[in-house]
Amino acid sequence: MKALILVGGFGTRLRPLTLSVPKPLVDFANKPMILHQIEALVKAGVADIVLAVNYKPEVMVAVLKKYEEKFGITITFSVEKEPLGTAGPLALAREILGKDESPFFVLNADVTCDYPFEAMRDFHFAHGNEGTILATKVEEPSKYGVIVTKPECTKIDRFVEKPVEFVGNRINAGIYIFSPSILDRIELRPTSIEKEIFPKMAGDEQLHTFDLEGYWMDVGQPKDFLTGTCLYLSSLAKKSPELLAPSSQSYVNGGNVLVHPSAKIGEGCKIGPNVTIGPNAVIGNGVCLQRCVLMEGTHVKDYAWVKNSIVGWHSSVGRWSRLDGVTVLGDDVHVADEIYVNGASVLPHKSISSNVCEPGIVM
Repeated sequence: MKALILVGGFGTRLRPLTLSVPKPLVDFANKPMILHQIEALVKAGVADIVLAVNYKPEVMVAVLKKYEEKFGITITFSVEKEPLGTAGPLALAREILGKDESPFFVLNADVTCDYPFEAMRDFHFAHGNEGTILATKVEEPSKYGVIVTKPECTKIDRFVEKPVEFVGNRINAGIYIFSPSILDRIELRPTSIEKEIFPKMAGDEQLHTFDLEGYWMDVGQPKDFLTGTCLYLSSLAKKSPELLAPSSQSYVNGGNVLVHPSAKIGEGCKIGPNVTIGPNAVIGNGVCLQRCVLMEGTHVKDYAWVKNSIVGWHSSVGRWSRLDGVTVLGDDVHVADEIYVNGASVLPHKSISSNVCEPGIVM
C-alpha cells in the first residue's frame, strides 16, 4: 500500500519553531510529528510514502533516509513548483500512487489523532467504492463543512458548508483512503479535493465516511499544538499509561506527564497536568510546570513557573521567571531571572531581560 502526506510549505503558522526545523520534524510528544504518522502507516502495511512539499529541506532528506532504513519503506519527495491545493498533489504523484491497484492513504501532516489506518483500510476494502473520508464529531458544526450521509448507511450524500440549521455533526478529519481510479478525476493543476472532487464522487455514490473514535486535532499553530498535546497525553494515559511518569513520583501533579529518560528533575517540583519534557532537559528545584511542552536541551531554573507555553530547543527560563498565555520560545532563547513573559513568540537566539506583558512577536 501507499500513502501521500500533504506537508505543504514553510509552516508559518507554527513559527518561531519552524524557523529552526521543518514543520514535520517539530517534536510532538518527544517525537517528530511525521514519525507518529509513519509508524501508524507502516503498521497498516504501507511501503511507499510520498511527501507533497513546496520545498525540499536537506535536513528533512537526511532524517527521512534514516526512517526508510529503519522501517524498510520508500519515502519520496514530490515537490510542487506552484501550490497545487489539496488534490493537485495526487496528480503530481500519480506515478507512485497509481503504480498498482492497491489503495492509498492521503493525510494532512498537521493532524494528530489515534490514526485508525488499519480499520479504515479494512472498511474501504469491504465497501469496494472509490473513497473513504475519516470523519470526526464536533460540538459546534456551524463552524465547519459538515458531511451528510444517506439514511442508515455510510455513503455520503452531500457536504454542507457552515450550516445554519443542524444537519449533522460529522466533519472531514483530513485523512482519506482512495482507490487509484480517483486519479482519473484529478488534473495536474491547483485543485481543491474538498470542493471540486468530493462532491462529484458523492454524486456518483463512490464516497463513504468512517467515524473516528477518540481525539482529533489540527496542531498547525501553537495554541492547537498545546491542545493536541493534552489530547495525545490523555489518550496515552488510557492506552499506554506505562509510558507516562507514574503518579507515585513526587513531582507529578495531576497526571499526564511525559518525561524523556535523559531529563533531570530537581527537588520540590510540581509538574502536571499535561506536560511533555524532552531529552536532556534540566528542571531546577521548586519548578512548577503546567500544560506546557519543553523541547530537547531546555533548562528551567529554580522556582520558575511555565504554563500554557512551548519552550524551544536549548532555551532557558531564569530563576523565579514565569511564562504564560501561549508563549513560544524559539530555538536557543534565554529568559533572564525574575521575568514575566505573556503570550510572546520569541524568535531564535534572543535574550529576554525585561518583562513582556502583552502578546506579540519578539524579534
